[in-house]
Amino acid sequence: MMSDSKRGGRAGGENRKDRKTRPPTKSTEKKASSQGRRRRPLRLAALDLGTNNCRLLIASPHRSGFRIVDAFSRIVRLGEGLSQSGVLSEEAMERTIGALKVCADKVNRRSVSHMRCIATQACRGAANGPEFLDAVARETGLKFDIITTEEEARLAVAGCADLLDQDAEAGLVFDIGGGSTELSWVRRKNGGAEIAAWTSLPFGVVSIAEKWGGHEMSEETYAAVVADVRKSVAQIGDPAGMKEIFARDAAHLLGTSGTVTSIAGVHLGLARYRRDRVDGLWLSIRDAKTVTSKLCAMNFSERAREPCIGEERADLVVSGCAILEALQAEWPATRIRVADRGLREGVLADLALQAKSSRRNWVRGEDLNL
Repeated sequence: MMSDSKRGGRAGGENRKDRKTRPPTKSTEKKASSQGRRRRPLRLAALDLGTNNCRLLIASPHRSGFRIVDAFSRIVRLGEGLSQSGVLSEEAMERTIGALKVCADKVNRRSVSHMRCIATQACRGAANGPEFLDAVARETGLKFDIITTEEEARLAVAGCADLLDQDAEAGLVFDIGGGSTELSWVRRKNGGAEIAAWTSLPFGVVSIAEKWGGHEMSEETYAAVVADVRKSVAQIGDPAGMKEIFARDAAHLLGTSGTVTSIAGVHLGLARYRRDRVDGLWLSIRDAKTVTSKLCAMNFSERAREPCIGEERADLVVSGCAILEALQAEWPATRIRVADRGLREGVLADLALQAKSSRRNWVRGEDLNL
């Protein structure tokens, strides 16, 4: 006869039926909860829809930063023609929705738990921007916030603040976008960055290229663009009272845009773009001007053959160089730090804080609506 131990029984005559009907104990509930948490990893997603690019970043909190789970970037030129027409074109909206469907698919496949989608200057300035985002929600399920220029500047700084030189007294963070350029004067504070002043200039690489011509820009036209941009920057004055700090070379520039990452890639002579080589790179002003002069001397085809520029940026990068040169002239620093990070990382930082504050609910396995 088979013993109780071989039948799975226990002392006292407990059988399998008894074990099935036994109410769960606190220890078994805790174990089940733990297993449930392992099945539902914390996944954060930030989607930035700009005038030129659509960029998605999916990540999980990891130690003091993030572990990248998935990413997507596509040049959609949503703001193409916007500076002349005042509205988003049908072709641009169709291109963008196609890219956003890819993003929505990635978000669903990666089981994202917290997400924020932000739209910047193109949707902010277009008469049909809100209408377009309603169509996006219907076709992709993605719901966007049109953020203010102030919020855009804050997120850009939050995304790259850890690249500020700890020994510098101040920094000027610039984000040269497609339709606007955000400037933030910052000071280091408690290991992070405090925004002392900020502003948004109503132009970027797309709007300048459309106004002045981007495919081929003569030396005279380039000089005129630099002078025009510099005039706009000069009109801002010294909102944070930092001119003296820059004059003493106790501050530096920190760029978060595609312009400055492209310049860095060309400076390094990369055969293909590599974020690990570019993000955090220090450039001297001489380095930056050498690359700028090289790019300005090229024609469209030559710029398109540069691995870190390509055909999609070849008509825009010179406009970005002109904006950067104007900033350097008004805010003379000897160093620029390059950041291949910005708005998306700023959004991820916000989401991580929200998730942390709601951690107790998450531990209990409850749904979060953040």
